[in-house]
Amino acid sequence: MLFIIAAAAQLSATAAPINWLDLGLTRGIDLGFFTLRWYSLAYLAGIVLAYWHVSKALKYPGAPMAQRHADDLFFWCTLGVIFGGRLGYATFYAPWLWAHPLALLKLWEGGMSFHGGLIGCTLAMAWVSWRGKLSFIRVCDYVAVAVPFGLLFGRLANFVNGELWGRVAGPDVPWAMVFPDGGPLARHPSQLYEALLEGLVLLLVLIPLFWRTNARFRPGLLTGVFVAGYGLARFTVEFFREPDAQLQEFAMRTGLSMGQWLTVPMIVLGLVLVAIALKRPMTGANVKASA
Repeated sequence: MLFIIAAAAQLSATAAPINWLDLGLTRGIDLGFFTLRWYSLAYLAGIVLAYWHVSKALKYPGAPMAQRHADDLFFWCTLGVIFGGRLGYATFYAPWLWAHPLALLKLWEGGMSFHGGLIGCTLAMAWVSWRGKLSFIRVCDYVAVAVPFGLLFGRLANFVNGELWGRVAGPDVPWAMVFPDGGPLARHPSQLYEALLEGLVLLLVLIPLFWRTNARFRPGLLTGVFVAGYGLARFTVEFFREPDAQLQEFAMRTGLSMGQWLTVPMIVLGLVLVAIALKRPMTGANVKASA
């Protein structure tokens, strides 16, 4: 990701403005009969890495579930992310899709909402926790740590696809670039900003918290850090991201984009979860130090 920004900045020395097409990126792998989209591979990579991390964490004392629960969890969470993401997109960003069920089913044409996917994933975790008589909040803690893997790859895929570009940038942004469908003006590569903040930064915060402290023994702490951290990251990046065309009037009228309004309750909820977790006693096995 940082390499892409550096390469883009280098190109700015010889071309003004930078053109996304000059980076030599493709929107997928052409298999002849079918084009495998990078976004699909990003989803797959995020799910596989999340499954790997949770499975690894379950081998240590104090885990809230067994491997069989993790297997069920990621099956249902995958469905929750896909269907929740699509239905969330239709609800928050493209209500017209509800009147066209066939268009709603065309996932390959793009259009997914993180907030919808989060709701779908949460419902899946609640179902598995209830059925397995597990601690819902501790299951969330173990899964939350791994979610930024998917966010990192997903946002990088958005950039490689040349979609969800940012607002028009000034001459003081040497890495700004012209995207194929974004008009002739150079824009912020906000997809990379999101990959950095929502993906890499959250990983650098959550992974050490999980493995180097007793945060995982404070129910709700890791979930709260993720929810608040994502909310703050998304709220910040939305200042550089171009609002969806159908929601530009909404953003101008309310002063904030739809993405920002949706993150406000996330930030509040995350901070509340952190505060409650820090007040409660730790739970789990082999707790020797304070988080």
